[in-house]
Amino acid sequence: MAEQFEVVVIGAGAAGMFCAAQAGQLGRRVLLLDNGKKPGRKILMSGGGRCNFTNLYIEPAAYLSQNPHFCKSALARYTQWDFIDLVQRHGIAWHEKTLGQLFCDDSAQQIVDLLLAECRLGQVTLRLRSEVLSVTRHNGGFLLTLPQGDIFTPALVVATGGLSMPGLGATPFGYRLAQQFGLDVIPTRAALVPVTLHKPLLDPLAALAGVAVPAIVSAEEGTRFRENVLFTHRGLSGPAILQISSFWQTGEFLTIDLLPDVALPDVLREETAAHPNQSLKNTLAKLLPRRLVECWYQLHDIPDISLKQLTPRHIAQWVSPLQQWRVQPNGTEGYRTAEVTQGGVDTRGLSSKTLACNAVPGLYFIGEVVDVIGWLGGYNFQWAWSSAWACAQALARG
Repeated sequence: MAEQFEVVVIGAGAAGMFCAAQAGQLGRRVLLLDNGKKPGRKILMSGGGRCNFTNLYIEPAAYLSQNPHFCKSALARYTQWDFIDLVQRHGIAWHEKTLGQLFCDDSAQQIVDLLLAECRLGQVTLRLRSEVLSVTRHNGGFLLTLPQGDIFTPALVVATGGLSMPGLGATPFGYRLAQQFGLDVIPTRAALVPVTLHKPLLDPLAALAGVAVPAIVSAEEGTRFRENVLFTHRGLSGPAILQISSFWQTGEFLTIDLLPDVALPDVLREETAAHPNQSLKNTLAKLLPRRLVECWYQLHDIPDISLKQLTPRHIAQWVSPLQQWRVQPNGTEGYRTAEVTQGGVDTRGLSSKTLACNAVPGLYFIGEVVDVIGWLGGYNFQWAWSSAWACAQALARG
């Protein structure tokens, strides 16, 4: 005899816990399942352990999807202000970093504790170490087979996340389930991820590992981000690179301006007038970390010349490229370090209002498993909260 619940949510991450809590508080008898030892594993790792739980400047334009309009309904109905209010009601102190990013003052554990407290308010049954072996259609609902026994539910919510950070238990379960029930899955790839470089460029940059500089990074299709670029042992990282990785395609170049807002011709003219015997290297070292200047000299085989020896040809060949450095990554670090998974369950098969599967009554997909990702900086957590809330409202209506 199968155990019965009005709603079963698979995946105790951000979206799954929030949806289970909301549905429970709206009167549904909810079971929340996860294959891991503890809930919210990815939350605990986020934001350097402080969880960048939302952003002050949430807007649909900051999200990528095959259907860019899909996220609008959920984001409009459960906003960043709604989640900020919930955080404050739980007495969690928070602060804003750059670009509207909000973090816990203390620890990401506070957000997990908030979600667990909300689940308790909704009398949600949470079962960890619970692997779903199969899901079949049964009597108008769904029969879930687990090692511990069978479970029947008329409403199944898939909140299994993407493939990023497999060390935290990520699996393709949600995509396979979608395909089992006839939904299309947009091909997935790692996003918000560092890029790797070919060895001929990587080797001379090795000495820069750990150096970060403010920059503007542009993709070939025109998108650009202005934040820090971090040099690593494998290539390039930092917020600007993570952001642009969602727009970069294999084989394309990135263009990096290492001196944003610097009028380089004017600076060189003024420095030459004031210090004609000063070396070009020392002049550039006033604008950039010396280690970076040393690497740039090595990359371009620049001789040690003074400013008064500098010609327009030298400037075009050695200096101007600092503001239009074209780099061709050979790939990314992949799912191992990616913050999110791009692609996923095709939104054309889902309702933007309820996150329900159009062709399979009672089946819902929320959070990262869906083909919606946001920018770095709390946008993906807000999609988790908003999509989960929208789904829970639909579950409450039955």
